[in-house]
Amino acid sequence: MRRLLLAAAVSVGLISSAHAVEGMWQPAQLPGIAATLQQHGLKLDPKTLTDLTAYPMGAIVSLGGCTASFVSPEGLVVSNHHCVYGALQLNSTPENNLIEQGFLAKTKADELSAGPSARIFVTEEIRDVTAAITVKLNDGMSGAERYKTIEQAIKQQVKACESDGYRCDVYTFHGGYSYQLIRQLEIKDVRLVYAPPESIGKFGGDVDNWMWPRHTGDFGYLRAYVSKDGKSAAFSKDNVPYRPKHVLKVNPHGVEAGDYVMVVGYPGRTNRYRLADEVQSSIDWVYPTQIKVYEDTLNIINTAGKADPKVAVKYASMVAGLNNYLKNFGGQLEGLRRADAVTVKRAQEAQLEAWLKQQGGAGNTALAADIGKLRQQIAADRANRERDLAIGLVSRAQLFSTAVRLTHLAKERPKADLERDAGYQQRDWVRIEGGLKQMDRRYDPGVDQQFMVYGLTRYVALPQAQRLPALDAWLGDVKTAAAIKAKVAALYAGSKLGNADERMKWFGADSKAIDASNDSMLTLARAVQPQLKKLEDESDARAGEMSKLRPRYMQAMIAWKDSQKLPVYPDANSSLRVTFGNVQGVAPRDGVSYAPFTTAQGIVEKDTGVEPFNSPKAELAAIRAKAFDSYASPKLGTLPVNFLADLDITGGNSGSPAMDANGQLVGLAFDGNWESVSGDWLFNPQLNRSIQVDVRYMLWVMHHLDHADNLLKEMGVPAK
Repeated sequence: MRRLLLAAAVSVGLISSAHAVEGMWQPAQLPGIAATLQQHGLKLDPKTLTDLTAYPMGAIVSLGGCTASFVSPEGLVVSNHHCVYGALQLNSTPENNLIEQGFLAKTKADELSAGPSARIFVTEEIRDVTAAITVKLNDGMSGAERYKTIEQAIKQQVKACESDGYRCDVYTFHGGYSYQLIRQLEIKDVRLVYAPPESIGKFGGDVDNWMWPRHTGDFGYLRAYVSKDGKSAAFSKDNVPYRPKHVLKVNPHGVEAGDYVMVVGYPGRTNRYRLADEVQSSIDWVYPTQIKVYEDTLNIINTAGKADPKVAVKYASMVAGLNNYLKNFGGQLEGLRRADAVTVKRAQEAQLEAWLKQQGGAGNTALAADIGKLRQQIAADRANRERDLAIGLVSRAQLFSTAVRLTHLAKERPKADLERDAGYQQRDWVRIEGGLKQMDRRYDPGVDQQFMVYGLTRYVALPQAQRLPALDAWLGDVKTAAAIKAKVAALYAGSKLGNADERMKWFGADSKAIDASNDSMLTLARAVQPQLKKLEDESDARAGEMSKLRPRYMQAMIAWKDSQKLPVYPDANSSLRVTFGNVQGVAPRDGVSYAPFTTAQGIVEKDTGVEPFNSPKAELAAIRAKAFDSYASPKLGTLPVNFLADLDITGGNSGSPAMDANGQLVGLAFDGNWESVSGDWLFNPQLNRSIQVDVRYMLWVMHHLDHADNLLKEMGVPAK
C-alpha cells in the first residue's frame, strides 16, 4: 500500500516526459515536462509558467465560463465573440441589435455595462489543501456525514482565504483524491468595449460549428473597472480602468505551420477517467435525452421569437448556447460510437484490475473492491435520473426558480454563515441580487410559462413514488397538457415576481414575510422548497459516497499509469490549465487531408448573402481587392483567418489566448474540429485539433473594417 501511494504522489507531481501532446496540465506540473515543452519549441523557461503573478500567466483571466486575457495596461480584455455575446444581448433591442450590427466604443465613456453578474477573475494563488479537507474523514461515515464534513472543511478554508475583493474556492481534483484552494481577484465592473458584427463574429453559425475549415472572426473585447483606490467594486461611473500587473504582448506576425503554440485557460470539464458504465449511460440516455430536451426548448423559443422580435433578442444568448450544445452532443454520440469507447474503457478497467491483482497485498485488494462498489453507486444514481431531469426542467422556469431561491434564501439568512447552505452564504448574495436585477433582459412570461408546462408534462409521467407531494397537491387532478397549461397560466397571473422591484422587495425579506405572502408563485415555492431540499440532501449523500469511492479509483489509476510512464493530469474542472503543441493540419478520414490555415479567400467562396454566410459587403470588397494592410502571411501569400493546432482543449477554453514560443498572443482558441468533440472522454492525438482565430485576421478586421484603431493603439499594435 505504501508503495502504491508513493507512486501516485510522484505521478501527480513529477510527470514523466514520455507522453504525447495530450494533457490539460496544471501550471505546477510544467517543470516536470520541461523537456517535452522545449522539444515542441517553447522558448520560455517552463518554470516561469508556474508563477501566476508573472508574465504571461498573470495576464490570463476567467470570465466564469470562458477565458480571456489582458492586452492593455488599462484593463482591456480580449476573448471570443461568443463569450461577450451575453453582454451584446443584454444591451440589445430589436431597434438597436448590437449582436447583428456589432459595437465599438470609441471612448471609455461609450463603453456599456456587461451586466451586474458579469465578472473577471484574476487567479493569484493555487494551494493544495487536501490534508485540511480530509483530516476529519473516516471510513465509518455515512455518505451524508462525509459530504457534510467535506463541505464544512471547504467553507472554513474559503472563509479564511477570502478578503475584500477576493473570491476563493476549493476545487476537487481526481474525484476527491486532492483538493486545491484557488484565490482570485473578483472584478465586478465589466464593460463591453468592442465586438465585430455577427456576420463576422459568428460567420458560418451553427452550420460550421465544430467543423473545419472555419472562417470565423470569433473575438470581442471587454474592460475591467475598479474603484479609484484600486479595489473591486460594483458598476459606478466613478470607477476607473483596472491596471493589471501584466498584459499579453501581441505578435502581429502570427504563427506558421509547424510553429509552437500553447493555450492557457480554464477548461470546464472532461470525463477521461470515467468508467465504462458511465460512458454507456451517456450513449444510451444522457446525450439522446439532452438532445430531445434542447430541440424542444429551441422550438419553444424560436416559435415565440418569430411572433415577437423582443423575445428573439431576450433569448438570443440562450439560443446560441443551446445550438452549440445540441451539435456538441451529436458529435459526442458519433465520436463515442466511432471509437467504440465502451469497449475501450472496459478493457482499460480490466487491465487496471489485473494490475492491482498482480501487485498483491491487502491494500490493492481493497482498492479493487472499492472499484466494484463505485460501479454499484453509479448504477444506483441512474435510478433517479428521470425524476431529477423532470424537476430540473420545471425549475428552469425563471419565475418558479426565483421564488424557490428567495424562499430558500430567507430560511438561510438567520443562520451563521458557515451553517448556511452552499450557494446561499453571504458571499453569494451579490450574485443572487445581480441575477434578480437583470432577469427582465432575459425573461418573457409567455416563454417562461411554456418552459414550466414542458417540465410539468414530463413530471406527471413519473412513477408516483418519485413525485413531490406538495407539487402534486398544487396540481390536483391535472394531467393533460391543456390542463397543465391552464394551471400554469393561473399561477403566473397570481404572481408579481415578473416585476424587478417586487423581486428586490422579497430579496431582503425574512421567512415570516414570505410565509404571509399571498403571491401565488411564492406560495407554491414555500410548499415545495422543503421537499426540493430533501432531494438535495439525498443527492449530497450520494455525492458523499462518491467522494470516498472515486478517489480510490483514481488512486489506483494514477499508480497504474505511472507504472507505464503514461501522462497523469487531472480531468478539467474549470481551474487554470496549460496545453501545448504545434500548428498542424489533420487527416480525419481516408483520402481527406486538411491544411492548418484557412484564408480570406474562403470567406468569399462561402458567402451566400444569407445568414449565417452573409459577410459584410465591405469585407468582401476588401478581400477581392486584396487590401490586407500588411497583415497577410508572407508564406501563405494572403490573409489567414483561422488555424489548427494539436492542442487539448474543451469548453471553458473559449477565448483562451493562443501564444507563441515567447508567450505572445497569436490568436484565440474558440472551437475544436468535429473529431475532437468526443475527446472529452477519449483523446486521440492523431485527430484532436483545436481551432483558433488568427491574430492577423483580428487586427485586420479591427483596422480595415471597423476602424477600431483606438484599441490597436492601446494594445501597442503598430499603426498601418
